[in-house]
Amino acid sequence: MTDTRTYLWAGSYTADSGGSGAGIELLDAAVGRSLESLGTAAEAPSPSFLAAHPTAPVLYAVCEAAGFVQAYSVVDGEEGHLGPALTPLGESWTTGDAGCHVAVDPRGRYAIVTCWGDGQVILFGLDGRGGIVSRTIAPAARDPHAHRNPAYPALGTARPSRAHASLILPDGRILTTDLGLDVVRIWTHDPLRGLVRAGFVTLPFESGPRHLALHRDGRVLVVTEYSVEVFTLAPNDEGGFDVEHQTPAIEGGADEGDTAAHIELSADSTRAYVGVRGSNRIAVLSVDDDGAHPLEASPSGGDWPRHHLVHDGLLRVAHERSSEVTTFALDAATGLIGEPLDSLGVGSPTCLVLAR
Repeated sequence: MTDTRTYLWAGSYTADSGGSGAGIELLDAAVGRSLESLGTAAEAPSPSFLAAHPTAPVLYAVCEAAGFVQAYSVVDGEEGHLGPALTPLGESWTTGDAGCHVAVDPRGRYAIVTCWGDGQVILFGLDGRGGIVSRTIAPAARDPHAHRNPAYPALGTARPSRAHASLILPDGRILTTDLGLDVVRIWTHDPLRGLVRAGFVTLPFESGPRHLALHRDGRVLVVTEYSVEVFTLAPNDEGGFDVEHQTPAIEGGADEGDTAAHIELSADSTRAYVGVRGSNRIAVLSVDDDGAHPLEASPSGGDWPRHHLVHDGLLRVAHERSSEVTTFALDAATGLIGEPLDSLGVGSPTCLVLAR
């Protein structure tokens, strides 16, 4: 891809998930601070999460309801067409039930898909071009709160595992969240065995760890969907992590019915941004040596802020239910959110990724 403009990929929910998207949409971010849609780059059934390969021109999409992951080659668009295009790279590969997140190894060796429906964590091996060549299922999660079961007496069963996201660290370890079992699992990667258990961090019962963000000093921030909190995990001397700090994402606590969605850090790791669905706010937290601390919570600019992206002094928020992406300027000195700059109609957006 020779184009040097700034583009975003937008994942979406399509009709099979009750959404209005058509697949992966290409957005032009080069016109001032506003966005412009360049249309559907690839038709796909509910590509709800996307991830870019670190070096190769490849984009990965996990199609949640259809149950597969697809790699796409990013190529130059046809003459007269602005921006890159997507073409499938190989066949699609089966995931578990309701795969909802995909992440790619910084060295390009594998991708990891986490599945909300059945709790599976699946490692997909990649070749030199970024194509998918193998599939290995990781060991299932165990409930660290099992002594509190039955948590769902009406079902007469143990709590279901709900794997939701992964974070691949620079040292090669992997963290995955399980919001059904309130645990963050730690893994190492073995080329022959796939993901190997290396520990876990237990979070409070029914907190629901969802997404993670890596601080530049090696700590990890975890946002919990159900309790709407931010936990700061610090590396320990045994190769694991300890809970260093815990705070509500919003000062005074979230509103009844709120659920947290995504967490992202500023480039200097001094601010964390958390999407809160229900009351539809973006919480801003300062991050220092002691952990994260709520600063303010601003209206997100739409309904159901499922995902957001921080880049170039801007905050882009994907609103799943109001089908729009809203852009805000971030104050250069404080990192706080200003007034909305732009809102672009995008069908049921679920994820925003910078096109590399």
